[in-house]
Parts: sequence; C-alpha cells; structure tokens
Amino acid sequence: MKTQLHFNKSIAWEKTMKEKVFIFDTTLRDGEQSPGASMNPAEKVRLATQLEKLGVDIIEAGFPAASEGDFEAVTQVAKKITNAEVAALARATVNDIDRAWKAVCHAAHPRIHTFLATSDIHMKYKLNMSREEVLESAVNAVKYAKRYTDNIEFSAEDGSRSDPDFLCKVFEAVIDAGAKTVNLPDTVGYAIPSEFGELVKYVMTHTPNIGKAVLSVHCHNDLGLATANTLAAIKAGARQAEVTINGIGERAGNTSLEEVVMTLNTRPTFAPVTTGIQTHQIYSVSRLVSLITGILVQPNKAIVGANAFAHEAGIHQDGVLKNPMTYEIMRPETIGLTATRMVMGKHSGKHALLKHLTTMGYDLSDEELRTVFKKFKALADKKKNVTDEDLEALVTQEVLRTADIYGLVYLQVTSGTTVLPMATVKLRINGVEHVGTGGGNGPIDAAYNAIAKLTGTKSKLMRFTISALTGGTDAQGEVTVRLKEDIMVALGKGADPDIITASALAYINGLNRLEYLRQNPATTTDVL
Repeated sequence: MKTQLHFNKSIAWEKTMKEKVFIFDTTLRDGEQSPGASMNPAEKVRLATQLEKLGVDIIEAGFPAASEGDFEAVTQVAKKITNAEVAALARATVNDIDRAWKAVCHAAHPRIHTFLATSDIHMKYKLNMSREEVLESAVNAVKYAKRYTDNIEFSAEDGSRSDPDFLCKVFEAVIDAGAKTVNLPDTVGYAIPSEFGELVKYVMTHTPNIGKAVLSVHCHNDLGLATANTLAAIKAGARQAEVTINGIGERAGNTSLEEVVMTLNTRPTFAPVTTGIQTHQIYSVSRLVSLITGILVQPNKAIVGANAFAHEAGIHQDGVLKNPMTYEIMRPETIGLTATRMVMGKHSGKHALLKHLTTMGYDLSDEELRTVFKKFKALADKKKNVTDEDLEALVTQEVLRTADIYGLVYLQVTSGTTVLPMATVKLRINGVEHVGTGGGNGPIDAAYNAIAKLTGTKSKLMRFTISALTGGTDAQGEVTVRLKEDIMVALGKGADPDIITASALAYINGLNRLEYLRQNPATTTDVL
C-alpha cells in the first residue's frame, strides 16, 4: 500500500512539473494556402468549431487584409468560438492591423498576430529595408496593435535564416513594446533539427526579457523535417507549436498537429511538457479537413493515413493478435478510430442519424439535418448499409459546400462500344434552369463538355481522381478534380454510387469554388 501511494504521488508530482505547450492551429490560414484549398466562411466556421472541440489553444482564422472573403470568415469564426483564442494575421502596417482587429474583436479571446521578415535576404530583396528600419517597424507595429489588445504575437519571418543576434534584438524590442508571444518561423523549411534546437536555445539565453513572453515556432516541411524541427524546438524550450491538421499548407506543407501531439503523447519522457489536445478527436478532424479542402490524406501518412494501423505482413499480424504493442506503439482508439460502429440504413430515423452525426463531430441545425436526412434516405435505398464515410460525403456536399451558383438538376448519358458518348445536362445557374448537350471520348468527358458549354468556363482540368469511399460493389465513388483558371486553382469534390454523377458533381463543385475565388481575390498568400 505504501509503495502504491508513493507511486501515485510520483505521478501527481510529474504532472505538476510538466509545462504546457500551447497548440496554435493555422489550418484555416496557412493550411488554406495549399493550392486549391480555399475555404468559404461557412466551411471555416464549421472547421473552427471542431478545432475547438479538439482542444487547440489558438485558432488562426485567417488574414483579414487579404480579401473580403477572408475578413468575413475571420469575423464569423471570432463570433462563434468561445474557449480558444482566435488570431488574425496582419503585416506590420497600420491598415493591416486595423483590419485584423476589426475582424477578430468579436472573439471572446482575440489575438493580433503581426509579422515582419528579419533575414538579410528578405530585408534586402523583398522589403528593401535596413536592420534599423525593420526593428523600428516591428516595434511600431506591436505598439500600435497594443492600442487594441494586450494579446499580441510577433513573428520574425524567415527567422531560421536570420542572424541570431539580430533576431534576439528584435524579440527583445517587441517584447518590451508589448508582445506576449514571439514566433520563430522556419519559413522556407531550411532548418535541420539539431541546428534549429540550438537556435531556440540561443534565443532563450540571449533575449534578456524572454521570460515575459512565450517562444513559438512555425515550421515548414520543404525538406520533410517540419515535425522533427518543431519537436527539437520544444525540447529546447519553445512552448508554442504552430501546426496544421494533416500538415497541409504552403508548398510542401506545415508541421502536422497530429504528429507533434501524438509524439508527445506516446513518448512522455521526451520532454517535460503536455498539451490540452483531446486526442480521440484527431481522426474525425483530419477527415473533415480532407473533405472540406479536397486534399486526400496519403495512405502512409503518419497517425491518420489509411495504412497507419494496417498490418499485412504475417509476422506483424501474428504479433498484433498476441499483443498489439508488438507492432502498434499507439492504440487506434487513442486518435478516435474504433471498430465498433452503429449500422445506419433505410430504417434508421432522423433522431438516430442526428445522434450518430453528433458523435462524428457534426453540429447540424434543424434545416441542415432535414437536408442531410433526405439525401441519407435516398442513399440508403441504393445501398444496404450507410457508412461513416458515406455520411461525411453527404454532409460535405449538402452542408459544407460553397454557396452554389451552379447546381445539377439532372444528368443523362449514353455510352458504349458502338455509340458516340453523349450527355444531356440540366443545370440551375443562379436559380435559372438551363439544358445543354455535349459529346466526348467517354461518358465523363461528354458530361464535362456539356457542363463547360452551359457555364462558359475557361478553366482547365489539371487533375482527376476517382476512389471508393468504402469496400463493396455498392460503394459510393468519390471524385476529386483540380481546376485552374488564370492564376486561380480550385478543388472540387463529389460522391455518388454512380461514378459519372459523382464526376459531374465534383466538376460543378470546382466551378463553384472558382466563382468564390473570383469574387474574393486574395491580395497576398506567401507569408510565414
């Protein structure tokens, strides 16, 4: 009994000794900078709601000065979120900071996140500013932001390639000016873990007032080292990690939230830290991000990939059956994967559907539930069991979609080995129905040609991907397309038991997203 009591006291002591690493999620801002991954305000609000349930500490909702759409999205997220802090990004200018505050001021816990480059290459070629001018601008930006809030974060863009002493000088000055968080970004993914860890230690020991602020890191994955660099920084003393779900983001992406959190969770002796993340929510949020952005999670992706907990080799299977820890260092239930699922079918009622969608992380209004339930019943008539993947696809198409300019009314296709493929399509365009026909090399090509004629689109189809949501011959086909028009790139997604219909829905969804981008052009995207 005495030994057990001592053991319990040791655990309690260890927990009290652990410092918190704040999780700053920038999926809605930096993650959205993935080509074609733009989200509309409704999608951002729904994802932000799930991020709050996940337990992230700060949600970076967007860059209000970039576009009217981003301003509106940040405003709506700020009004919705009650527990997590909501951050808005701003360049170190008066106009950007004003715009950021106007959008984020509605939040229960608002944060202004301002940034300025500190590396010699950025100062010379991008900013055309001296070190003295950069230092002055950074301080002035923080002081100006402090008129609105005490919760200010300053980021030294391209910090990993900055002169360490100048970096410390900038951090010291902005902390004196009022910054509560200072961020050291590896903007171009250039850092190596050992070097980055040493840089964090250097900043911690050579910035006299660093104890008055939280040191944050924001790493990119250009060399595949974003997670490793972030963990090295945490080991060295950083206490905020800027991450995205599934690691999406500019170029090769950002540090993956799930990789950092599950490393700290699985290897508790790595560093004396803890996070507030509810790990059992990870998988559902990962799926939601994939569904909203149309960016598929690679099968071998750590933690959330389809193969992450799959075992094919006989030796592995035998070991897992005897003891899962032989080949599984994490239990799938830890991230929200479970083999136990409620079977949903044509006899399931609206209440059962609502309850099941709630357990999946969806919070639907009465109107949204009615819409999804109607489509659910139609799908249940076509296939015996409706899976979670099917329900996610329904919610995405019926609730999380862009405000539609184009909508499919019906599609009829003739095709075969002895006939020329032809398609007849009726679209609803701004509420008015139009009918058109088209031919092509196959049924999907014919349908796309008919849709293109009706909409007058000049976009090019850059990518076309088909996959099955589940196994079985009655599985829904899921189609993802990437469309490009001028400099705009949009992803479209559609799902249906009929693969031709799914293809048409994906194309139309992509065209709607292009229209959204056309109406909400971003002024800048390549930051941090």
